[in-house]
Amino acid sequence: MNHFEVRRGELWCEDTPLAAIAEAVGTPAYVYSTATLERHYTVFRDAFAPREVLVAYAVKANSNLSVLKTLAALGAGADTVSEGEVRRALAAGVPPSRIVFSGVGKTDDELAFALDVGVAEINIESEPEMDRLAAVAESKDMRAPIAIRVNPDVGAGGHAKIATGKTEDKFGVSLSEAERLYAKASNSASLKPLGVACHIGSQITDLAPLEAAFTKMRALVERLRLAGHSVRRLDLGGGLGVPYFNMPDPPPPAALAEVVDRVMAGLDIELAFEPGRLIVANAGVLLSRVIHVHRRPEGRAFLVLDAAMNDLIRPAMYDAYHDIRPVKAPAPGAALELYDVVGPICETGDTFTRDRSLPPLAAGDLVAFMSAGAYGSAMSSEYNTRPLVPEVLVRGDQFAVVRPRPTYDEMLAREPMAPWL
Repeated sequence: MNHFEVRRGELWCEDTPLAAIAEAVGTPAYVYSTATLERHYTVFRDAFAPREVLVAYAVKANSNLSVLKTLAALGAGADTVSEGEVRRALAAGVPPSRIVFSGVGKTDDELAFALDVGVAEINIESEPEMDRLAAVAESKDMRAPIAIRVNPDVGAGGHAKIATGKTEDKFGVSLSEAERLYAKASNSASLKPLGVACHIGSQITDLAPLEAAFTKMRALVERLRLAGHSVRRLDLGGGLGVPYFNMPDPPPPAALAEVVDRVMAGLDIELAFEPGRLIVANAGVLLSRVIHVHRRPEGRAFLVLDAAMNDLIRPAMYDAYHDIRPVKAPAPGAALELYDVVGPICETGDTFTRDRSLPPLAAGDLVAFMSAGAYGSAMSSEYNTRPLVPEVLVRGDQFAVVRPRPTYDEMLAREPMAPWL
């Protein structure tokens, strides 16, 4: 469920018309619904009740501080993959005791920072990383809290670039390595192994691969305990898919919880999850305006928008589908037209979709890219020296700019000239 709906002939976010936001803030702009963020988080958390689980929101999906603070106020933790994301989580009020630090290439400085602030868990993804962390912790006379991230050799995910659980993927260690490394960590004076973790991919719409991975992880926990090791925590990652309007609804969190309850029945262990896309994707839209319609004599029509691939790169990078809706509802019975929807960047790749059936649109009309709250603004750039688009958070009939659009002067001021120039 999301809180974007047509009222009185136009698209609203909660109790605020999107056209009013476009008038006040300009386009393109990202718009997020507080009510949707809160609903999606609580539905996921409550699916596991009465069991208490750590829901560590995957910051990489949408790292806006106001989004993070909205979730932190509900008790969300944070799954982070850089020092910057740890700092964002802390700035938004997430306590260190609810922050997980993941990623295959953490630097020594990042590991030291994580230890200094006291994150709950550092997910170790290779033996060299574990050895480096042990040395960093030893230099600080500390014991680093770790989990061993396991690659369970289970493929899943909506695209090859977001599948992370096969042996050819860069993430984690094999099951056999995990047992050896856990024993090694248990014998280290500077490491404190808490448990094991896995994450097999993103935009997963079938529970079978998740169940297969969870089953392997339970068996690993039992083998580790049988070998005499303490295993307190099992981090099962995220990855449950969301509906992008062109597909059947994926399984709901309650169905995931049923799988977890069945696989983990009788196992006394703390559970953690790292949902990201599931929480924020349908809580956000990218608002854009039509610059013009370019009609070729042979019949092809290009709908040229002021948003571009630097603002929303998912279609160019993943061939991702986003529903595109006119902000002003079309007249009843309006005939649909075929458009190639494109942006102004000087690349053919700046194409959101081809031959999309849409109501008639003209210069000045507003459209909304739906399901754009995840990996939209977070992956945006200033390519072609285009300013980052503003982000707007809506709560009922109020809205606030939670990341302003930089001016060109501000962009240029970030680049001092070399002194010899």
